[in-house]
Amino acid sequence: MAKNVALHLIKRPSGGPINHDMFERKESETPALKDNEFLVKQTHMSLDPAMFGWMTDDRESYIPPVELGDVMRSSGVGEVVESNNPNFKVGDRVMGMMGWQQYAISNGQGLNKIEAPVSDEQVLSVFALPGLTATQGLLKVGQPKSGETLIVTGGAGSVGSIVGQLAKAEGLRVIGVVGSDEKADWIVNELGFDAAINYKTDALEAKLDELAPDGIDVYFENTGGPIQHHIFSRMNAHGRIVVCGLIADYSKAEPAPGPSWLNVIKKRLRIEGFTMPDHFGEIPELLQLLTPYVMSGKIKHRAHVLDGLDSAVEGLNMFFTGENKGKLMVKL
Repeated sequence: MAKNVALHLIKRPSGGPINHDMFERKESETPALKDNEFLVKQTHMSLDPAMFGWMTDDRESYIPPVELGDVMRSSGVGEVVESNNPNFKVGDRVMGMMGWQQYAISNGQGLNKIEAPVSDEQVLSVFALPGLTATQGLLKVGQPKSGETLIVTGGAGSVGSIVGQLAKAEGLRVIGVVGSDEKADWIVNELGFDAAINYKTDALEAKLDELAPDGIDVYFENTGGPIQHHIFSRMNAHGRIVVCGLIADYSKAEPAPGPSWLNVIKKRLRIEGFTMPDHFGEIPELLQLLTPYVMSGKIKHRAHVLDGLDSAVEGLNMFFTGENKGKLMVKL
């Protein structure tokens, strides 16, 4: 039997950075497989901002929290190394929720086979949660129209970078909000965004006036923070605001006040928050929508790969600092 190493959540965050005291490292033998079960050796493990919510004790959220003592939740990519399931044979590559551990046992629920000849890094960067989230959020919720102006916060992040590229492919003018000049250069000169705003150094109001003189039609929100008020005030009539994440508030005891609802009425705005667990049943359809963009070269990505299971803990804090460049993941 293979020896598994896993990180279990034993303490919930209370504001501030994530630390190793919140997790317990356990080693154990993998149990014998039951009928219809198979064993996956995980090769790459995704780190996502949603994990901050999963670690809290919020019982009213879109997904139950990780219970104390359980393996920390995460998605990943791996290879089937042993199987009692006729639908999954040894050597199959799979992706799905497997947790912070080297090996995972599954009956197939929640795991999907990887048929495309792409690397594990590309799977997690594009075809897993980031690409699915971007596709659902932009195409289904944002309903973009050619000629419109879109602004996406976290524009260099794993979701935001794909949102911007999809929007460009759909004929929109795209502005990305980022946290460094390097990221601004990447999304404009490599990904093809029309413009970038560095929220740390640019004069936000003046920059928005310059880059969006005719207002904003679609606002894809990944971060929150002070710029949300400036963007909100520039929304055009019948604009759409897609609320995907608020990383600026995840480490705060109390979230920052949001914009007034007055413009929602005056401009007849549609604001919709969404999370991917509501749409897991639509993954095949979303992959059908996304794949042609990827295969035609319209979607580029970069991965920020950490080494070893224990690096996941400190890796999460990169979302607060913006230190990560590209899709953040752990190689096991």
